[in-house]
Amino acid sequence: METNQAAAEEAAANTPEMGEVESPIEAEGTTEGGEDTESADGNVADPQPNDDTSSDSANGEQTDWQERYLRLYAEFDNFRKRTMRERVDLIRNASRESLEKMLPILDDFARAEMASKDAEDAAALKEGQALIQTKFKQIMESQGVQQIEVNPGDAFDVDLHEAITRIPSPEFKGKVVDAVEAGYKLNDTVIRYAKVVVGE
Repeated sequence: METNQAAAEEAAANTPEMGEVESPIEAEGTTEGGEDTESADGNVADPQPNDDTSSDSANGEQTDWQERYLRLYAEFDNFRKRTMRERVDLIRNASRESLEKMLPILDDFARAEMASKDAEDAAALKEGQALIQTKFKQIMESQGVQQIEVNPGDAFDVDLHEAITRIPSPEFKGKVVDAVEAGYKLNDTVIRYAKVVVGE
């Protein structure tokens, strides 16, 4: 009986008092050095990276690139439309400068027509016509237009001449016999071939 009582007292002495019992979770949370490790509820350990923050950053960057693309596309579209308008205007008004320089010739012809109604001197009319022709020729030359010189006996050149007919001519065989219509160049480019008669 005394032996059982002694055993009970020894067991009570070794048992910790109520409230001092160490839980298994707390025991796992402490290492030998007394440092806390990650607990089951994650309150002690360092927080994990937040995936929402990284996804928001990626979405923001994508939106920024989309805005840049749309802005660049709009600028290019405006540039394309402006270039097309300028090209159409250039084609429509390309000959404006040349035509403006020819207007005085038109005025001269109008004045010559008015003067010819009352003029009786044919020599004066011829002189006025020659002056207008000279003035017109000078304006054309200032624009780069040059007449192709063609003389009888010149070699027939397909790059300058257009044969409209051939006539028997032993003297001018393969050569120009006569020029029917003058040809013209614009800055070394033929804009109208000289119409000629070629001998054969």
